[in-house]
Amino acid sequence: MSTDIRNHEDRPVIVGGGIAGLLIALHLAPAPVLLLSRAPLGTEASSAWAQGGLAAAMGDDDDPSLHLADTLAAGDGLCDDAMARRILHAAPGAIEALAAFGVRFDRTPQGRLRLGLEAAHSRRRIIHADGDGSGREIMRALVAAVRSTPSITVVEGVEARRLAVADHAIQGVWASGPAGRMFFGAHRVVLATGGIGGLFFETTNPIGNCGQGLALAAHAGATLADLEFIQFHPTALDGSGSPMALISEAVRGEGAILVDETGRRFLAGIQSAELAPRDVVARAVWNHLASGHRVFLDARERLGPAFARHFPTIAAACGKLGIDPGRDLIPIRPAQHYHMGGVAVDGSGRSSVSGLWACGEVASTGLHGANRLASNSLTEAVVCSRWVAEDLAGTFARPIRPVPVDDVPSPDAAPVRPLVSPALGVVRHEMSLTAAARTLLPLAEGKNSMADPAAVALMIAIAALRRRESRGAHHRSDCPHHAAAVRRSDITLRAALRAARGLAPAPALESLSS
Repeated sequence: MSTDIRNHEDRPVIVGGGIAGLLIALHLAPAPVLLLSRAPLGTEASSAWAQGGLAAAMGDDDDPSLHLADTLAAGDGLCDDAMARRILHAAPGAIEALAAFGVRFDRTPQGRLRLGLEAAHSRRRIIHADGDGSGREIMRALVAAVRSTPSITVVEGVEARRLAVADHAIQGVWASGPAGRMFFGAHRVVLATGGIGGLFFETTNPIGNCGQGLALAAHAGATLADLEFIQFHPTALDGSGSPMALISEAVRGEGAILVDETGRRFLAGIQSAELAPRDVVARAVWNHLASGHRVFLDARERLGPAFARHFPTIAAACGKLGIDPGRDLIPIRPAQHYHMGGVAVDGSGRSSVSGLWACGEVASTGLHGANRLASNSLTEAVVCSRWVAEDLAGTFARPIRPVPVDDVPSPDAAPVRPLVSPALGVVRHEMSLTAAARTLLPLAEGKNSMADPAAVALMIAIAALRRRESRGAHHRSDCPHHAAAVRRSDITLRAALRAARGLAPAPALESLSS
């Protein structure tokens, strides 16, 4: 692996070292590519924390059309049907591609893939690697492959701060690292930066992931889509700190149930109960907690002593709190988990800005709609990484102009979390959204470390205000029903700032919580 970054003007630059970024670089080999990672590979990517695995129709009783039907149902009317069909039909091949890179998937004694079940899936189609350590195992294999590929230059400890743009076309990436400020000239840049969990107090994501990719794209003038749709995982381990340990949906797939402190199974009256779509379960848990109850996951009967063998990572997280999942109830609460919205891209991952692609959680392909079907996220990243790489390979170098931009400090989302967490949580309301947007506006227009996280949060708040209905993961208590017209939403940073300036005065957040 080369470390010479002086002559890279015709190389694509990939920002982000998760599964999407690593695979794009690998698919481009032997063509040279530059990969920028804020942290050492495999250490701060959400990909490495994924427990659920990848969804793909590979069982004898399954078919991509059934997988598509489940995805569309979970997406609550907002999936891009054609894109979803294309991705899900390519999913089985993506599993085989990962195996070729050295990923050790869980298999039966007969050598067949072991298939698990998760909520809202009609078939067993979740492919795991290393039990509940799927993301960690995939990252292990891909990091090893990247480090042994001479055409991939990895620059670690460097944070992208702004994209250089001239005439609505990418010219390169301004970044900062131990050596100070630097410019990577490139007319082809791929964002693979992950999600927005760091904007929330309670999240299962690395807290450093606060929407940097969205900020980069937004300041470059790109269109973003469906930002209001944020998935909250219903079963994060309560008391496990921040970020919160995740209790995978696969635990409920194996028969665990949700109960309150009285032992009542309060989801029994909901269709599919514990295996209902995530937004349904998350709201039910949130409402039960808001009513003064505690909520627990009960795996004692269906898994019992076998729990640690099936879910060693989860068992270890519980053990740190003195909980034995085979004998004890597991305290849980919802936590921010995944962002369905992102940079609006086409079938090749191209954004609205020439020379800018996006892949993985930072992108909005239309697969997830209003609510992601469990384990479709890694599948999307793996499938789309190949399409992005193929599209990049078909482009050619052109002259680069090192467009100057103002220096930007490293983002700090801590001051923004008290605004985002209550206003953009599981249940929303116009008054709290308006108050949050008005408070975020001057922060987003500032020049300090909170400006970029505030800008991302502001765009999400404005998108949530515009969607005057409840659909999928976006639930408004003041607009609890579906709107008659089903539409996806687009937004730019300029439009969000203009909309926020035009908002009528709203009560302060403190008064809304009193």
